[in-house]
Amino acid sequence: MNADFTAEELEFQKEVQDFLKAEFPQDIKHKVDNGIKLEKDDFVRWQKILYKKGWVAPNWPEEYGGTGWTPTQKYIFALEMGLYGAMEPVAFGVKMVAPVIYTYGNEEQKKRFLPDILQSNVWWCQGYSEPNAGSDLASLKTTAVREGDHYIVNGTKTWNTLGQYADWIFCLVRTDNTVKKQEGISFLLIDMKTPGIKVSPIVLLDGEPEVNEVHFDNVKVPVENLVGEENKGWTYAKVLLTHERTNIAQVPNSKLKLQKLRKLAANTADGYGGTLLDDPVFVRKLAEVEIQVLALEFAELRTLAAVSVGKAPGPESSILKIVGTEATQFIDELYMEVAAYHSLPHVPEQFTGGFDGEQVGKGSAAASSNTYFNNRKKSVYGGSNEIQKNIISKAVLGL
Repeated sequence: MNADFTAEELEFQKEVQDFLKAEFPQDIKHKVDNGIKLEKDDFVRWQKILYKKGWVAPNWPEEYGGTGWTPTQKYIFALEMGLYGAMEPVAFGVKMVAPVIYTYGNEEQKKRFLPDILQSNVWWCQGYSEPNAGSDLASLKTTAVREGDHYIVNGTKTWNTLGQYADWIFCLVRTDNTVKKQEGISFLLIDMKTPGIKVSPIVLLDGEPEVNEVHFDNVKVPVENLVGEENKGWTYAKVLLTHERTNIAQVPNSKLKLQKLRKLAANTADGYGGTLLDDPVFVRKLAEVEIQVLALEFAELRTLAAVSVGKAPGPESSILKIVGTEATQFIDELYMEVAAYHSLPHVPEQFTGGFDGEQVGKGSAAASSNTYFNNRKKSVYGGSNEIQKNIISKAVLGL
């Protein structure tokens, strides 16, 4: 693999950098740089700016609004976005349900749903996990019984991220109880305003109701909202999950956090007359995770190259998911170490808009605990890391 950029690629990199400096809203950047909670409007506003530029969906086929970029251009774009602190588009629409729709959906579904996803007119959420079907997703119990030209949906989905904002939800539902559990699942698109849907917030360790339970009580869903064939949803779900797990690696974000961590450590006393960058134990840990992220970056590049020629990410997405989440959590631990006692007072309200109380710690030091608590979830969602190891053992090692 040649890791050197060509003159054209360097020119493209400069174009991305200039665009971010000129177009990324400064009020949103202030929030990102200071660990302040982002609101729905922040995401939508930025995604509409990306859409206007034509850069909101780099991995989509050109015929549906993709950029037609090379794998290297996609890498450069993701890298520069991450290093600048610009948010990637919320994944549920652009990176999860859209590839399922443009790959397996009919023409009417493509015309109906893809433009609104591209323009961020509709917020999507995911309906996969259930109270008794998380990592063992195929054991899901939510049913969809066909009655004429509708399905009647009953059941509960859980760990539904940002469902409080959602206009639509893509759901795995059981349409046949008489076959092997993976074979009786279908993929439905459901309007969240449909009568019978109730959203119940779940407050996480960091104090935020980021996830929800979504309850379906005799919810009527038009048959035309079925994607692909009935009882073939597990096939589509696996494709979506490989895209999700690849995205979880978040290499550019980790690289930005490592840059900031080095600066913080260089300005944090070690208690012995020097800084934390003079502490050999801390520096060893920092170097260890930097090497891990670099190795992860090249592994992700290989996966992006495969996706660019029309292949879905395979079992390597499980490797990216494991290493990516573990690296993120390791970085969070180092931030906690640098923040030291400033991270002990857990004050999430300090990092919401309009806070005018006394600040705890320097800069965003006290936000280290918020991030640490929140990111404990990363090794669980998208299929727990233990499940990913099972996938690797079967698909790669043949065990």
